[in-house]
Order: sequence, then structure tokens, then C-alpha cells
Amino acid sequence: MQFQQLQYFVAVAETRHFTRAAELVHVAQPSLSQQIKALERELGADLFLRARGNITLTDAGEALLPLARRILADADTARYEVQELVQLRRGRVRLGATPSLCTGLLPDVLRAFHDRYPGIQLLIEEGGSHDLVRELARGALDLALVVLPLPTPAPALTTVELLREDLVVVSAPEARAPGASGAGGRVVRIADLESERLVMFRHGYDLRELTVAACRAEGFEPDFAVEGGEMDAVLGFVRAGLGVAVVPRMVATRSGRGLRVTPLARPGLHRTIALAHRSDVAPPRAARELQRMLVER
Repeated sequence: MQFQQLQYFVAVAETRHFTRAAELVHVAQPSLSQQIKALERELGADLFLRARGNITLTDAGEALLPLARRILADADTARYEVQELVQLRRGRVRLGATPSLCTGLLPDVLRAFHDRYPGIQLLIEEGGSHDLVRELARGALDLALVVLPLPTPAPALTTVELLREDLVVVSAPEARAPGASGAGGRVVRIADLESERLVMFRHGYDLRELTVAACRAEGFEPDFAVEGGEMDAVLGFVRAGLGVAVVPRMVATRSGRGLRVTPLARPGLHRTIALAHRSDVAPPRAARELQRMLVER
């Protein structure tokens, strides 16, 4: 079994077309087909069902695909690890993060990292923690900033807790102020959200699950004025007066221009942010340096 054969197999599996796969990997289509057949002989099983105009994976192909992707990703990581040994003058870091962390935490850290290592390419993938954990497991990311606890069942990941962040309620300044005034200023209880229309994130977004669970714990289903957005869209909808939203304090502080920010009454809501990587593979050198800077910050 050769890396080249696995590369050709993955290309066909993703394109479901031998000619397009050959173009993708820059090889003649007959050569690609021969290598796929050689791989099938090696494994003793057909990997594709070949019908006119329709290429699908067999059960054996479905089983091989995630393993082949991981092998190729690990080989790619090894190549970059060697290149990075020359004082981190070149290389890359593949970092995943939730959209709120991309907005609140990462800009300053990535600027400091880029100033110190301008030759290192930074590849950022935004997504929910569930999606990022899957990308880590298949070798598509070196590091990911995720919200704890990890989804279950979770692959073997090593996590380092970075911070515990309070959540706050944001609303349009011209709208009725949410919550009630107290000795310490205006605060919002979770129960107060029953009388508010919420601007809610899309399904799979960590903040959506946390907010909805908190409302249900208080005995009510939240009322959504609009739902389905990412962080920037949610903040924009709140500014437009469509409703209120529960967001991280860091985001409200950094991107809350034109918004009223009201804390949640204690014990309130918080989330724990951790930096995760695969336990069975050490992150590349450049990723370890970015990890160090994130932990220090």
C-alpha cells in the first residue's frame, strides 16, 4: 500500500469521478485507475461500485476512507514538521476556533504570533466545538479552541483549559432595557429571558445549546425572533432591534459598539475554553509555539 494510491483513492472518493480525480492529483486517468486497481488487489476487496456515470464507495471503501485521510494528513504534518526545523522560518499552523473566539480572543494573539514568525502560514477554520473535534480526530487541524465539556463520545484528545468566560446579554440601546435594576446596577436573570425575544445562533453552535439548556432549566422554552446566524450576524440583528442575545463578555467588549451590555445575575452563565489537540500525535513545532503563546496570554 502506497501513499500515492491512498491519495488517488481519496480523490476518487471525494469527486466520485475518475477523470476529475485524475485532474485533481495531476495524473493521467489510466494511471490513476491502474493504481486504484492495484490497491484493491492489495486489500483483497473492491473499493468502488462502478456503474455508468455513477461511482459509489463499497463497504470496504467506506471503512478505508477515514483511515486514508488520517494517514495522508499525518504524512503532510510530518513534511511540515521537518520544514519548520529551520528556526520556524516557514511552515503552517492549522487552528480551529469557534466564531466567537475568532472575534474575541484570536486577533491579538495571532497578530503577536505573526509579528514573531511572519513565515508561518496561519490557516483558521471556524466552527462549533463538535465540528472542530471531528476535524482534529481526522488530522485536518493541529489545534482547536473548543468549549468544554467535549461532546461525547469524544476521540482521544489532550485539552488545556485557558479561561472561564462570563456570558452577558446584549440589546439595542433604543430598545427597552432587559432585566431589572438592583443595588449593583442593572442585571438580567435567566428567568427574565422568558419575556424577551431572542436572536439565536444556528444549530450546532455552543452558545445556542448553553442558552437553551439554561432556559429549560428555568422551566420555559425561549422565544426566537430570528435564528440561524453566526456571531457577526447575531450582533447585527440585535443592533437592528430584532431582539436580545446571550454572548461572551469578550465579544461584547470587543465588538459591542452600538449595543447595550447587561450582565447576567449570579450565578449567571459561563463557558470554559480549552485548547485541544490529538493525544496520539504531537502538534507540529509551529503549533506548539502558538499553543505556548495562547496559554501565556
